[in-house]
Amino acid sequence: MPITLGAGDAAPTFELVDQDGEVHRLADYQGQTVVLYFYPRDFTPGCTTQACSLRDTHREIADEGAVVLGVSTDDAESHQKFREEHALPFPLLVDAEAKVATRYGAWGEKTLYGRKSIGMTRATFIIGPSGRLLKVWKRARAADHGEAVLKALRDLVGHA
Repeated sequence: MPITLGAGDAAPTFELVDQDGEVHRLADYQGQTVVLYFYPRDFTPGCTTQACSLRDTHREIADEGAVVLGVSTDDAESHQKFREEHALPFPLLVDAEAKVATRYGAWGEKTLYGRKSIGMTRATFIIGPSGRLLKVWKRARAADHGEAVLKALRDLVGHA
């Protein structure tokens, strides 16, 4: 199911556990800006590049009043190792059955090196303090994603 959500839409609610078994609900972040990013797998080159890009801009993203949450179908143990190995300062949420990814449209057909498969796409959503989407990346670029998110947050200041 392709992403049909756009800026102004209500963000689908979620309740997922992180790498430590702590529950995260979208409702817990009401009044805050959330950068919710979906990625295919821990420890793959593109996903590692993307996570480290967000890590490297995390302080500035936090200075803009936003929290970062990563989501993939990997289990908590994999997330814990991935976080530790790359010193990621944000939670990684477990969406084992891709239910949340499906609601966001971040799960579906994708093409890699000419081969089609079903799986997680590299999509990111900035959710405003009111629970509405402020920005959507249907296909995020891994390498400079932290900078792109930071720029979007700075451009959105006062528009949330």
